Amino acid sequence: WPSAEIAVMGAKGAAEIIARGKDKVAATREYEEKFANPIMAAERGFVDGLLRPSDTRRIICEDLELLQDKKLDNPWKKHANMPL
Repeated sequence: WPSAEIAVMGAKGAAEIIARGKDKVAATREYEEKFANPIMAAERGFVDGLLRPSDTRRIICEDLELLQDKKLDNPWKKHANMPL
């Protein structure tokens, strides 16, 4: 979604760590624009694409229909995971 936040941690917490002793509000705004922005993440290839919220249900249904008849052909495994 275009309003999504893409980040490991929240923009406020990250900006406080990065901008110690500086204007935290401006640092938070700058961090959101540069790093937590889904459009920037899509440009860099970190996400596959952006969806409009109104298209989400349709896209999920199309993807589930595509995968409905998928069959997995995993090879037989001689040894299973041993409990440790």
